[in-house]
Amino acid sequence: MRDLILGKKRYAEFVGSPEAIPTNILADRLKRLVAVGIVKAQRYSARPPRVEYTLTAKGEDLRPLIRAMSDWGVKHAGGRLPASIIARRTAEEPARRDDNDRSE
Repeated sequence: MRDLILGKKRYAEFVGSPEAIPTNILADRLKRLVAVGIVKAQRYSARPPRVEYTLTAKGEDLRPLIRAMSDWGVKHAGGRLPASIIARRTAEEPARRDDNDRSE
């Protein structure tokens, strides 16, 4: 989920994550996320067959929860946010404030 939230879409990108998850486990997790409607798989190449994964609306609804868990880890478990996430959050802040202003 973290990688999807950070914009990764293709299987090879997930395989390249620092956790080095075994490919059979990764494939199973992606299938499960698709099966429960959190992730959408869309074929972008027939030969060889290749799929891009994106979050569905249901998956997008998990974004604040995962962000809160990440923040908790930084605050209480000695975690550290990567610079790429800090930069992304900084860029998101003005848009988030604009969205809040419209809802009031």
